[in-house]
Amino acid sequence: MAFNLFIWAGLAAFMVGLSKGGLPSVGMLAVPLLSFCMPPLQAAALLLPVFVMSDVVGVWLYRKQFSARNLKILIPAGMLGVFIGWLTSAYVSDQVISCLIGLVGVGFCLNTWLRRTPEHAQPAHTLKGIFWGAMSGFTSFISHSGAPPFQVYVLPQRLPKLVFAGTSTLLFAVINASKIIPYQNLRPYSQETLLQAAYLLPFAWAGTVLGAYLTKRINDKLFFMWVQIGLFAISLKLIWDAVMA
Repeated sequence: MAFNLFIWAGLAAFMVGLSKGGLPSVGMLAVPLLSFCMPPLQAAALLLPVFVMSDVVGVWLYRKQFSARNLKILIPAGMLGVFIGWLTSAYVSDQVISCLIGLVGVGFCLNTWLRRTPEHAQPAHTLKGIFWGAMSGFTSFISHSGAPPFQVYVLPQRLPKLVFAGTSTLLFAVINASKIIPYQNLRPYSQETLLQAAYLLPFAWAGTVLGAYLTKRINDKLFFMWVQIGLFAISLKLIWDAVMA
């Protein structure tokens, strides 16, 4: 692995780990960052083993803190979204996927900044959960960026912070596991790719432990503000590159 690619991939894997530690928005930066030095689908494929192995640590950390009601709705819907992504992936180009990734990022940021927060916590809703869960599975399949639809659905419920983090971690552990066969079918993993992913695991595991630590202690508003600013800038760059291409 070239040094420049190793730096970008290591940073992306660290972002993956942070997301599995309880900071789901951070994981959205991984594929956009790695897309600067390789095609988006190749970046997503390289990072999937990192996501799956990080999930093992994340699930253990949050094994007792999650919303069972939400998972019952979101897990089947998320797997449906993965299936839809599998069916449609062969018909879209790298430029279209880059643009979609950028639009998801920009849309998430604008929704977060402009949306009016409900005064009272909203209950889990089956139909809304199916829709946003399927969207999470679909966007997770194409770019590992399933967090925005998940957050659009779950944030109005105002779950306790650790329950929110645990629900996200367990949901995407299942979604990521369901992507293994489709990814292998679309672009079979070579020994070289798996070896590259193995090099990235220490970055991801370090990020997972740090993410769990930060989730419990950091000022949420300040941290996510900077994450969203970075995501917004990267997303605009991906959209621009896709349009110019």
